[in-house]
Amino acid sequence: MTLKTTPLTGSVGASVEGISLSEPVTAEQFEQLREAFLRHCVLVFRDQRLAPAPQLAFARLWGEPVVPALLSKLQLGEYPEVIQLQTAPKELVSTEAWHYDAPHTPVPPKVTMLSAQVIPAGGDTMWSNQYLAYERLSPVMQRMLQGLKVHFRAVRLARFQGVPESEAPSAVHPLVRTHPETGRKALYIGHADNVLGIEGMTKAESRPLLDFLYQHSTQPDNVYRHMWRVGDVVMWDNRCTMHYAVHDYGNQERVLNRVTLKGEVPA
Repeated sequence: MTLKTTPLTGSVGASVEGISLSEPVTAEQFEQLREAFLRHCVLVFRDQRLAPAPQLAFARLWGEPVVPALLSKLQLGEYPEVIQLQTAPKELVSTEAWHYDAPHTPVPPKVTMLSAQVIPAGGDTMWSNQYLAYERLSPVMQRMLQGLKVHFRAVRLARFQGVPESEAPSAVHPLVRTHPETGRKALYIGHADNVLGIEGMTKAESRPLLDFLYQHSTQPDNVYRHMWRVGDVVMWDNRCTMHYAVHDYGNQERVLNRVTLKGEVPA
């Protein structure tokens, strides 16, 4: 089959057809996928129905699987590199806010991959293009943001895991990071709960700026919203996209297998 890539919006995301991820991926196919991934930031593979073993095999083509410390309780039996995300009460869900995966760690993952096992009515996931979020700022604002650093803390995830907020892991990273493969700049921010402030600024100085950048990043024309189906595999670049998991499905069952890949220190 011929690999076919189709943009899903004008800003972020593309669907990929003509490939079975349960079978070995050729070098030519992988190069096409890599080029599409770097261009579109999010790739959607429908009707894959991927088991943990082939999901891991495909993920390893892109890098080294890692398990964030706060998610170690969700490891999947004989596949400890796979995290199984299951239905949780809405009030405990940490991902119903725009966020990067694990910015509170010294080396956040570069890629996240989800394989849909059980899907409710609802439960969409959205992604925003953080390249465009930066590039749409005025040149004056872009210059002002250069060199600033943001203090991240995993407050929402700590609540979900029952960890005291004072013990939530934290890290400091550039507010504008440069993608190590494309060289493009992206805004590196998150929900107010998880972003304590900008280094060297008071809360009164930094909070209005961070709130503006958060809202600016997630305008509707900068977002792809994915309606899950059983069998879907979606992977995204955690160095240049934020995402938001919508919890609108009550107590219906929702199960996705997740693999994350070791990244680089943001710079």
